[in-house]
Amino acid sequence: MVSKQDPVRVFVGHVWDADDDYLRVFEFLEGARNFYYANSSVPDARPSGGKEAEREEIRRQIAPAEVVILLASHHRRAAELVEFQANFAKAADKPIVLLTSFGSTSSVPKSLLALADESIDWDERALIDALKRQARHEETTRWDTIEFKLD
Repeated sequence: MVSKQDPVRVFVGHVWDADDDYLRVFEFLEGARNFYYANSSVPDARPSGGKEAEREEIRRQIAPAEVVILLASHHRRAAELVEFQANFAKAADKPIVLLTSFGSTSSVPKSLLALADESIDWDERALIDALKRQARHEETTRWDTIEFKLD
């Protein structure tokens, strides 16, 4: 059960930049009622020292996470970095929730889809449900209630 005392620990994939899609994930997480999370991603902590130093920092950021959120839009910008994040998450036995491209109909690379435990569209409720399923194995059987006014 997700609580303030036991938040879901997430790593949100980044390409060393807090771009619009990265920030939008947090808008969704903050907008969710009764969902608590701790973020281990730090996009502005890009180390100097080249590719291996960057990879070590990514490993350090992913290590405490229970679930990894990757953004398909980042794959177009930095395919190698996003694939490294996905491959390390799999090697570390971390589930991956893949968010398809926001407002776009472009296809998601099959290599990224194959690594994802769950692929979802940009939808706050779908994201929260996927995180609960993948991080805590909580099934969220929610029902929509529609109220009708009869005059």
